[in-house]
Amino acid sequence: MAAHVPLPKSSRNAPLLDEHLPVDHRLNQVYRVGAGLMGLVLLAFGILGLIDEVGFFDTDGDTVAGLNTNGALSVLSICIGLLLFVGMVIGGNFASTLNMVLGIAFILSGFINLALIDTTFNPLAFEIQNVLFSFVVGVLLMFFGMYGRVSSTLPHDNPYWKARHPDRAAQAQAPAQAQAQEQPARPAEPGPGPGPTLDKGQGS
Repeated sequence: MAAHVPLPKSSRNAPLLDEHLPVDHRLNQVYRVGAGLMGLVLLAFGILGLIDEVGFFDTDGDTVAGLNTNGALSVLSICIGLLLFVGMVIGGNFASTLNMVLGIAFILSGFINLALIDTTFNPLAFEIQNVLFSFVVGVLLMFFGMYGRVSSTLPHDNPYWKARHPDRAAQAQAPAQAQAQEQPARPAEPGPGPGPTLDKGQGS
């Protein structure tokens, strides 16, 4: 019968990187705001494109807010905008990861569609301004997703630093916990003493 080897306490209690951040955590708010702002921009762009009733794969140069568009690009923008709104609602590491993944996708899309601009196969009707817009949105999404998460100089109170260095985080918290335990208990304040008593001789 195999002996059960208990895991070290620090490994069992180490915080997981995929745990959600507290709702009121500052990093969580950054991830939510970033996803919400980018989602709102893309949703507005997609809705305006559909209102103009452009063809689904039209490449005749229909523009919305200075950007070329067609029905396919409008629908795709709405879908990505709604996905970012989902990330804003969920928040936490999901929003952070979603921002990073979509940021990389936008940058790759910019390079791919840059190569397709002067070809007969340009299904999203991209022009150079669309490419630049894709790069800008991609960089912003990556910034919002990586903020406070991807850095070599994270502060020691950062939840991602604690998740990656559970032993060092426990050592950093040990002095404060020991100091709290060593503080002497506050003595109880004396209550009011008993009232004056009369001697038996004086009562007679």
